[in-house]
Amino acid sequence: MKKFITVLTAALLFAAAGCSSGAKTVSGSEQPETEQEEVSENTAAEETEAEQESEAETPAGEAHAETLVAFFSATGTTKGVAEKIASLTGADLYEIMAAQPYTAEDLNYNDDNSRTSKEQNDKSVRPEIGSEEISLEGYTTVYLGFPIWWGEEPRILDAFVEKYSFDGITVIPFCTSGSSGIGRSGENMEALAGSGTWLEGRRFDGSVSEEELQTWIDGLQ
Repeated sequence: MKKFITVLTAALLFAAAGCSSGAKTVSGSEQPETEQEEVSENTAAEETEAEQESEAETPAGEAHAETLVAFFSATGTTKGVAEKIASLTGADLYEIMAAQPYTAEDLNYNDDNSRTSKEQNDKSVRPEIGSEEISLEGYTTVYLGFPIWWGEEPRILDAFVEKYSFDGITVIPFCTSGSSGIGRSGENMEALAGSGTWLEGRRFDGSVSEEELQTWIDGLQ
C-alpha cells in the first residue's frame, strides 16, 4: 500500500510540474515578433524624420545656365558641333527632335518626291516637334543649330522659332553642310519668330575644331 501511495504521489507531482512549465512557456516567435514590430515602428519613424530633415536641408535646384544651345540634327553632324559649342560656353543643350524621325529615304535630295524635298519646296510645312517643350525663361543667349537643306533651314526650325518667344534673347544661328552657306536662313527664322535679337549666322563643317569655334564665339562678344 505504501508502495502504491508513493508511486501515485510521484505521478501527481510529475503532472503538476508539467502543467506549471506549460503555463510559463512563451513561443519563441511571439515575444521577439512583438519586439521587432516595435523596433520597426521606431525605425520607420526615425527614417521618416531623417528624410524630412534631409529634404528641409536640401537646397533648391541651381538655376540653369544663361546660354542654351538648341539644335536639330538628322544625321548627327550638327549634334556634334552643338555639343562642342555647349562645352565651350558652359551652355545647356536641347535637341529639337522630329516626332516622325527622318529616314535615309526622306533625306534623298535627288528624289523630288522624298519627304524633305516636299517639305523644303513648301514654306508652309511645319513638321511636328517630338521633343519635350522647353522654357526659355532665364536664357539670354540661344545658339540655334541646324543642317542646311536645299539652301535653307529645315522646316522644323521654322516650327520651333514660331512656337517660342525670344524676347530679351540674343539668337545666334549656326549650320552644318558640306558646301552650302547659311544663306537667308537666319533672316527667314528671325521674320518668323518676330522677337529676339538675331545675329548673323555661321556655317561649319562637321569636323570643325574647338579652336575655330572658340575664335568664332569670342568674335561675337
